Amino acid sequence: MVTTGLTVGPTSVGTRWVRLRHLPVPLLAMAGVLVVGAAVAAPLRGLTGVAGVAVGVALVSVSYVLSTLAVAWADSVNPRLVLPVGLVTYVTKLLLLGLFVAALNATGWLGVAPMGLAIVAAALTWSAAQAGWTWHAKIPYVEIPPAEPATETTNNR
Repeated sequence: MVTTGLTVGPTSVGTRWVRLRHLPVPLLAMAGVLVVGAAVAAPLRGLTGVAGVAVGVALVSVSYVLSTLAVAWADSVNPRLVLPVGLVTYVTKLLLLGLFVAALNATGWLGVAPMGLAIVAAALTWSAAQAGWTWHAKIPYVEIPPAEPATETTNNR
């Protein structure tokens, strides 16, 4: 279905991956957060602190990748689904994260504090990395349909 030059509905597999091309940059940034966080947590909290940092960075990475996949899917089906799917995904992952942290805190595990700090650091770093990628990416905000060949209907009188 084509409306005003914009394709609405399922797209080809090749163009579907275009929606995910930003992922390597924030994932690389998450590796940096993991290395720095582990270096800070190791002398302060030992292996428990390092495990907490690893769990925190992993939670943020997985939740952001899943959100990206959900929004990319919604956009491939119908761009009008992006906002509702994004909001439902956000609320769901925030609720699950809260329940997970509350359950983990109830166990008395000493890695909860480093995990919480790593979650905050990873979320801020992911956001900054994705924003930096977006600012430097050349993303057209209008899809221009291909030019149609000219027809020979001119009258030379």
